[in-house]
Amino acid sequence: MSFTTASSRWSDVWLATAARGISSCGDFLAASALTLALQSAGAGGLAVSGLLLAATLPLVVLAPLTGRLADRVDSRTLLVITGLAQAGICLALAYAERPAMMIALAGLLAVGLAVTQPVLAALVPAMVRPADLPRASALQQSAGTLGVLAGPALAGVLVGGFGTRLPLLLDAASYLALVAAGLLIRTRRGGRRVPEKVLADGGIEPRTWRLRRDPLLLATVIGVAGVVGSVGAINVVEVFFIRETLHSSTTMYGLVTGAWTLGALAGSWIFARAVGRLHRDGALAGAGLALLGGCCLMVLISAAVPTALLIVPIWLVGGIFNGGNNVFGTVLMARRVPEAVRGRAFASYVGAVQGASMVGYLAGGVLLELLDPRPLVAAAGVAGLAAVGVLAVPLSRAARRDRAAGTPQQAPRTADPAEPVAAPKVEAGTAVTPVPGR
Repeated sequence: MSFTTASSRWSDVWLATAARGISSCGDFLAASALTLALQSAGAGGLAVSGLLLAATLPLVVLAPLTGRLADRVDSRTLLVITGLAQAGICLALAYAERPAMMIALAGLLAVGLAVTQPVLAALVPAMVRPADLPRASALQQSAGTLGVLAGPALAGVLVGGFGTRLPLLLDAASYLALVAAGLLIRTRRGGRRVPEKVLADGGIEPRTWRLRRDPLLLATVIGVAGVVGSVGAINVVEVFFIRETLHSSTTMYGLVTGAWTLGALAGSWIFARAVGRLHRDGALAGAGLALLGGCCLMVLISAAVPTALLIVPIWLVGGIFNGGNNVFGTVLMARRVPEAVRGRAFASYVGAVQGASMVGYLAGGVLLELLDPRPLVAAAGVAGLAAVGVLAVPLSRAARRDRAAGTPQQAPRTADPAEPVAAPKVEAGTAVTPVPGR
């Protein structure tokens, strides 16, 4: 595995962290504003699911291309050009009035996200030493969660007071943070820079690496994607459950959705410390799936509440589980994937999860035409828990085979054996976010 061999570049980590936090805030500010606008205009579940699908489809379809771009094209070039393009698209979105145009522009905006996600995800491990990765990952997840936390809350207030245009204009300005990060971050990947020739832990040449050749990682990706697809309808149903079934305001909607992301912020730091105790990758993958089960359980419990305010503590706990899963997944990918193809690996992971989430979005939109929101929330939680139980079997088998094969599983260590693996951790990206991909 190729991490930096010098001291960690924390200035670069903080620049990437700030860029992710600001752009994530803009992403969810826009997504929440558009969702509220469609719901307030009388649009049904199919319209909301259409918006979510448009914002997700590029992450799935373009994953093979954008992953290779992240590995082969200068990271600075990608961040600067993509950030400027996203700012322009969001500016046009602020003045779009027809739902069809909003959905189309949201899809174009997601094309940029499909590029920047693997670029930033692959850059962070190159900025730090192995022992510092849990902390760096926690910072990145924290930035994303703070952005997701602030975005829906700001949308609830701004849409109620000023309509949708102001939130979308603020989103356009937020993408300039990506441009600034691209210009200021010293660590770079892609272009003419050739990563040092380091084999993966299992001795696989980077150029021949394929996800399907790593059974444990493949089982992990399938497990996360399967759970997200099963419970993903909650992302469509939630706004109708809170606004119509529980008769709450747009401000309360923002508060409830923000509670999950606040929990993810806390969970990312709590579980980042646990990474150092999970010396085998199989244990790390299994713990991540168990945390997803906790997320689904919280969704199921929320179906019984009489008022939206009671969802807040439930969503906080669910977010804590989600934050831990995000950190575990990031560290697992960085441990097992060669640096030269890390952009492609992260893009494949995000593409699989977002593809599964599209199934949930579509199911939520269709089922809302037939059933009330409350039973659908319960059904989403039950489906997610069932998926965890089913997918835990192939994951545990892959972990046993991985251990029996003698693949090195020790967590990265510092040069000083006495130094602990410190961890003080959180897309519309996405990631992720109540359930990953939310």
